[in-house]
Amino acid sequence: MKFTLSWLKEHLETDASLADIVETLTRIGLEVEGVENPAEKLAPFVVAEVLTAERHPQADKLQVLTVNTGSGEPVQVVCGAPNARAGLKGVFGGPGAYVPGSDLTLKVAAIRGVESRGMMCSVRELELGEEHDGIIELPADAPVGAGFAEWRGLDDPVIDVAITPNRQDCMGVHGIARDLAAAGLGTLKPVEAKAIAGSFPCPIEIRTDDPEGCPAFYGRVIRGVKNGPSPEWLQQRLKAVGQRPISGLVDMTNYIMLSYGRPLHVYDLAKLKGPIVARKAKDGETMLALNGKTYRLDSSMTVIADDAGVHDIGGIMGGEDTGATDDTTDVVIECAYFDPEGIARTGQQLALTSDARTRFERGVDPAFLDAGLELATRMALDLVGGEASDVVRAGSPPTEQRVVEYRPEHCGELGGLDVPQERQKDILLGLGFTFEHGDPWEIDVPSWRRDVIGSADIVEEIIRIEGIDRVPSTPLPRVPGVARPTATPEQLVERRVRRAAAARGLNEAVTWSFVSEAEAEPFGGSACILDNPISEELKAMRPSLLPGLLAAARRNLDRGQTSVRLFEVGRRYLGNREHPTVGVVLAGERAPRHWSRGKAEPFTAYDAKAEALALLAAAGAPVDNLQALDGAAAVYHPGRSARLCLGPKTALAEFGELHPATLKAFDLDGPIVAAEIYLDAIPQRRGGSGRMRPAYAPPPLQAVKRDFAFLVPSETKADALLRAIRGADKATITDVSLFDVFTGQGVPDGQKSLAVEVVLQPGDKSFSHEELEAISGRIVAAAEKAGARLRD
Repeated sequence: MKFTLSWLKEHLETDASLADIVETLTRIGLEVEGVENPAEKLAPFVVAEVLTAERHPQADKLQVLTVNTGSGEPVQVVCGAPNARAGLKGVFGGPGAYVPGSDLTLKVAAIRGVESRGMMCSVRELELGEEHDGIIELPADAPVGAGFAEWRGLDDPVIDVAITPNRQDCMGVHGIARDLAAAGLGTLKPVEAKAIAGSFPCPIEIRTDDPEGCPAFYGRVIRGVKNGPSPEWLQQRLKAVGQRPISGLVDMTNYIMLSYGRPLHVYDLAKLKGPIVARKAKDGETMLALNGKTYRLDSSMTVIADDAGVHDIGGIMGGEDTGATDDTTDVVIECAYFDPEGIARTGQQLALTSDARTRFERGVDPAFLDAGLELATRMALDLVGGEASDVVRAGSPPTEQRVVEYRPEHCGELGGLDVPQERQKDILLGLGFTFEHGDPWEIDVPSWRRDVIGSADIVEEIIRIEGIDRVPSTPLPRVPGVARPTATPEQLVERRVRRAAAARGLNEAVTWSFVSEAEAEPFGGSACILDNPISEELKAMRPSLLPGLLAAARRNLDRGQTSVRLFEVGRRYLGNREHPTVGVVLAGERAPRHWSRGKAEPFTAYDAKAEALALLAAAGAPVDNLQALDGAAAVYHPGRSARLCLGPKTALAEFGELHPATLKAFDLDGPIVAAEIYLDAIPQRRGGSGRMRPAYAPPPLQAVKRDFAFLVPSETKADALLRAIRGADKATITDVSLFDVFTGQGVPDGQKSLAVEVVLQPGDKSFSHEELEAISGRIVAAAEKAGARLRD
C-alpha cells in the first residue's frame, strides 16, 4: 500500500515529521517497507528557457539550442526533439546529472562535431510518464532557474507500507490515518460524504440475483459527462503510487479506492442492454476483461451482467466492452459489496489479481456503500460534469452489529502489559470502537474491522497502539539444575548422520518435499498428489529424496562443477506415512585428471556403497552383519546396484549406478551413482536409545594374517564366501576381506579365483602351529560348504 505524505495529511491533521510517522507506523504494526522522495533524484534538474534554436550543421534532425538555465551564461545543447524551439520553457539537466529514465549520467560531449553541455529532458527520461515524442513544455510563467521538482510539487515523499491480510481497514489512506491518530500522532479528519440529491429517476434497473455472492448492489446514473484526462494534481498523485492515469472517470474510482479502501466501477450506459444485474455466471460464459484477456467462467462465480452478457467479474475486474471512453456521455457508477470468500475462490480459479480483488477478498467496510457512492458522485461531477440520478439500492449489506465482551484486566493477563483503563478506553475510541461500561465491557466492533471477533483481538489492538516494545521481557520458568535434553532419539541419529556425511566431504542439500509427477514417475509415482499445489512442478509428495538431489546435481553440473557430492536428510512419502531417509548423489569426476593416472575417474557403484556403509555405521546400524543382495529399485542399473539388508527381507539401504532411463528423465549424462539409507528400518538398540560403546581394550598380542585363494563358480558373489569364512571361527576371526579377483590362465572356464585375507586375533597366548592349522582347516571347510574349493 503506497501513499504520499500530502495524501496522508488530507486525512490526518498532524504536525509530525516524516521520521515520526514512519517510526510510528512500524511500531503499531504497519511495517514501512520503504520511503522514496521523487524530488531527490530530480534535484539536479532546473526550469530552463530556450533562447535560440538553430539547425545542426551536420544533421537534419538535430538542433543546436542556446539555453538559459538561470545560473549565469547561457549553455549550448544539441537536441533532437521536434518541439524544441526558441521561447520554450522546459527541464534542463547539466553535466553530472543522472537521468533515471535513460540510466545515464550526463557529461560534456560532442554530438556530430558540435559540443553539447547537457540536455533538455522528456517526460519519460525523468520517469514522470511514458511520453517521449518531445521535450517537456512548461507554462510561460515557470521561473527560470528554479528547481523543477520543487516547482512542480514533486517534493512529496511516497511511503510504502506492508499491510497484513487481517488489516483490511488499512487498505486505504483513511484507515492508516485512523491508526496514526489513535497512536497520538494527530487528529483524524472526518469523511465528507454529503448526500447528493438526484435530479431524475435512475433510467436503468439495478438488482442483485445472487444475495450470497453480492448481498448489496448500489448504483446511480450520471448523464451529460465530458470524460477526458483528469487534472494534473490527480494524475500526479496516482503516478506517485504506481497507478497509470487513464481518464477522469477511471482515475476517480482509483483515487477513492486508494483513499478509502472502497473499490468502484463505472459502466458506459450506452453500451448496456437491459437491466444491470449481479448474478451467478453460467457455465461456459466468457468475458473480455480490461487487461485484454478473455476468461471462461462457471456457475460458482459472481458476475455483473445485462441482457447481452457478462460485463464484470464481480469485485475483481471489469469488462472491455462497457468501459468508459472519451466518447462516453452517460455512465453508471457501481458500488457493491461482494462476499470475501467467493472473491478469493474466483480469483484463484481464474489466476486473476487486481487492486479490487485484494480489497474485496480481505473484506471491505459493508457500511460504507452509501458514503462511497456519494464520494464518487461528487468527484465525478467535479471532474467531468453532468447531473446525477436517484440512487438505486438493491439488497442490503451484512452490517449486523458485533459485540465483544471484554474485561480490562485481560490486557495484562493475555498481553503481558498492564494498561490503565482510561488509556484503554482512549485507544479503543480512537480506533472507532464504542462500548458500554459494565462488568464486562460490551464493545461494539466497527464495521470496518472484520478481523476483531473476540476479547484477545481487543487486547491485540490495545497492545499494538500502546507499543509492543513496552511489553516486559519475562523469562519462562525452568527446572533448577542441568537442563534436560530435548532432542528425540531420531533427531540425534539424524544429527550424527549429517555430521558424518559432511565429514566425508559431502555437501548438504535441502530440496522441496514436493516434486512434479513426471519426476516422481521413475520412482514408482507418488501416492500423495496435492489438491492445491503452489505450482504444477511441485504437485506430488516425493517418494524418494533422489529426484530433488538429481535436479540439484544437474544445476551444479550445468554451471561447470566437475565433481558433485550431495546428501540430504529428509522425509520420503509412501502411502499415508513419511519415512526418515538419507539420500546421496555422486556425479561428475571422482578424481580430476592428473599426470600420474591419466584421464579423470568417474564415480562407481562402489563409491556409493562406501558412503552408504559409512552413514549406516554413523546411524548405529550393525554394518558387519549386512548382506549385499540383488533387487534394488528400477531406477538403478540392474547389474551395478544392490540392497544392503539384514536378512533377506529387511533392507536398510539401496545403492548403485543409476539406470540410463532415470538419467534421461532428469536430462543428465552418466555415469551417476546414488544411495538411499532408510533410517526408520534400522533396528533400535535394546535397553534404550543411547549409543553405549564398549570400553576400548587393546589386544595384548599381535594379530595373525593368513591369505587364501578359492575357486568358485563365476556367478557366486564374493560376499557369500566372506560371510561363510567369517562364521568359521567367530572367537578368533576378527576380519575377512577380499583383495583379488582373477580369471584366466590356470582357472577353469566358468570359475573365478577369489583371494581373501583373514585376520586372526589370539587371546591370552599366541597361536601354536597346530592351532593355526586347525583354524585354517575350519576356514577351508566353511568355504567348501559355501561351494568353493581351495585353489592349488
